[in-house]
Formats: sequence, structure tokens, C-alpha cells
Amino acid sequence: MKFGGTSVADLDRIRAVAERVRKEREKGHQVAVVVSAMAGVTNQMVGFVQALDPMADAREYDAVVASGEQVTSGLTAIALQALGIPARSWQGWQIPFHTDDAHGKARIGDVEGAALIACMEQGEVPVIAGFQGVAPEDRISTLGRGGSDTSAVAIAAAIRADRCDIYTDVDGIYTTDPRIVKKARKLDRITFEEMLELASVGAKVLQTRSVGLAMKEKVRVRVLSSFEPETELSGSLVVDEDETMEKELVTGIAYSLDEAKISVSRIPDRPGIAAAIFSPLTKARVNVDMIVQSVGSDGSTNMTFTVPKNDQARALAALEAARGDIQYGEIHTANDVVKISVVGIGMRSHSGMASTMFETLAERGINVQVISTSEIKISVLIDAAYMELAMRALHTAYGLDGE
Repeated sequence: MKFGGTSVADLDRIRAVAERVRKEREKGHQVAVVVSAMAGVTNQMVGFVQALDPMADAREYDAVVASGEQVTSGLTAIALQALGIPARSWQGWQIPFHTDDAHGKARIGDVEGAALIACMEQGEVPVIAGFQGVAPEDRISTLGRGGSDTSAVAIAAAIRADRCDIYTDVDGIYTTDPRIVKKARKLDRITFEEMLELASVGAKVLQTRSVGLAMKEKVRVRVLSSFEPETELSGSLVVDEDETMEKELVTGIAYSLDEAKISVSRIPDRPGIAAAIFSPLTKARVNVDMIVQSVGSDGSTNMTFTVPKNDQARALAALEAARGDIQYGEIHTANDVVKISVVGIGMRSHSGMASTMFETLAERGINVQVISTSEIKISVLIDAAYMELAMRALHTAYGLDGE
């Protein structure tokens, strides 16, 4: 059972978490608990570090920002003990939860589950600090924002749990953002692959790395609300494709406003020119997403691609530094764009899914600037002003509207 920051935001919420754990134990289950820092605490810790030194030692940064989960795990254990439930807190180094040394965004090496299993066999509830691990040289490491989800999935795999429940402030996974599309409906089940695509293109329910790990380790994940009474129908299950009864053509629609469009014009049309454009961006650690290449009337090449907005300045600096080697004409940028993505495992075996998207947008006068596809996803870049109109129209066009 993993509880996010809003679920442990204050002492009353922590008591409510302890009560949920008690009810789960009464069903005869052994339970391990993973907790995030209390809402706002990690941001406060990051602010302290940056106020002292924006270029602070990443190892000390991790030591500071990991402290929030230490507090929450101790408080949650105390709340469980107050209900008469044996419990103890566990920090990442005590498990141990091994990571690499990429401090601030560490990746998991392995998790030793033996001590946690022994704790549970004795009737105790281990309350584990999420988001953190131990790097080489016994330094505290953190997994990056949203890393507690990844912690929970990794621990579920290590202790061979039947299921990993992610408690958050939403009651499940929806066909799209219900704040934008009122007819969005909650999904009972979604495949790992579909959830991974939705998370990667903007859906905020689960962190992308946690879904990828769940798919790799075959950990069934349930997303549900810690603010609503729990029933047998609560939440949404993320499962292997074999567990889904029927393959929906389209499962969900996601959007991302975190896109910046960069267009490079009059690039010499010669072999290796794409590498000349993108190699400097790779060296600058800029992630390029959607790409379209066209040939101008003068025989030169034009290249348009998207990068995360917070990487735009770094991308432009890298391209400017490489201007002498590439010999391009001009660079144009745009921030007022949105990426809309349609995802569904049924796309593999059905034609016409792309034409439905383009016809729906065209009927509403929405121009498509860039297109990218995968086996189960179609993404388009459009003007941000049309985001809500496009989302609602596509939701209806693909038959996703609920009551």
C-alpha cells in the first residue's frame, strides 16, 4: 500500500492511512506500506538547498530532500502502533534499496526483500520511506520526482506481493482528464503498455518509470483514492495484456502542455545532417520527442521537433554553438503548443484510427503541426488554444464518452 503526499499531508490524514492499513490486515492480508513526504515538504527542502547554492553537491541535495519520507514513515508507524498494530519504519539504506550514483534521479539496481518478508512474517507492518535508496559508498540517493511510486513497485516485486495499491487524490485512471472532458469515465482495467504510453505523453496518474518497472516485473498495480470509502469496485487495475477481457480500440487520450517547438530552416541536404542536428542536443542532455523533416523549394532541408519547455534554452544554445558545423539558416520557436495523444492497444489490429483523428480535428478547423506514431499511439502537435476543443471532440469521436 503506497500513500502519496496528499494522503499523508497532516496528522489526521496519517491516522486515516493507519485505519486503511488496519482494515486491510483484518481481511487476512500481510501488508507493507510505502509513504511519500507530507505534501509540500519536498518542495520546501529543495527550496532550502537552492537558496544556499543552486549548484549544490548532488549527494548532499539527496540527504536533505530524502528527509521528508523519513519523518512520514516514522509518524505512520507511530499511528499504526496507536491502533495496536505492530509496525516499524524502514529507511532505504536499512532494506537495503540499492541504486546507482546518479544522485537526484537514481535508478534502481536491486532491492533485498528478505528483511521485509521476515518483518511481515512476524506480524509487523513495515512502513518504508519511498523515493530513496542507498547509492555506492553508502550515500543516500533519491529517485527523482514521483519516485515513491517506483519505490512501491520495486518493493512489491521484491517481496512478491499479490498487488501494489497506489493511493492518491484521484479515484482511478480515466479515459482522459475529467477536469477538461466531463464525459470522461473511469477504467476498470488498463494494460501496462497502454498506461506506459499514457504516462509518457502527459497523464499524471502514475510516474512513467513505475509503470515500466511494473510491466517488467509483472506487478499488478491498482490506483485508487485515499479520500473515498473503499469498495470492491474502487480504483483501476493496471495489468498484463493477458488479464484484459477485450482489447479496446482506444483506451485513453492524454495531453502535454510541456512542449516547445523548434524549427530549423535551410539546412544543407547532405548525408549525416540529422546526426549533426541532434548530436549536440544529445550531448546537452536534451530529450527530443516529435520530429518532422521536409525539403524546401531550394533543395535544402527544414527540420521541426519538440523538446520539453524547460530544456528549450539549453537546446537553442547547443544549436547555436553548432551553427558553424551545420550551416543552417534560421531557428524559429513556439511555446503555445500542446501535444494530444490517442492511446489504445486495439490500434495494432484496426485501420482507420489515424484518419479518425485527422478528420475530427479538420472538421473543427484545427491545424496539425507535427505527427508522431507508435504501434499503439498517435500524437499530434496543435495550437494550445484548441486543446480543450480537440480533447472533447476526439473523446467523442473514438466512442469514449460515458454518462
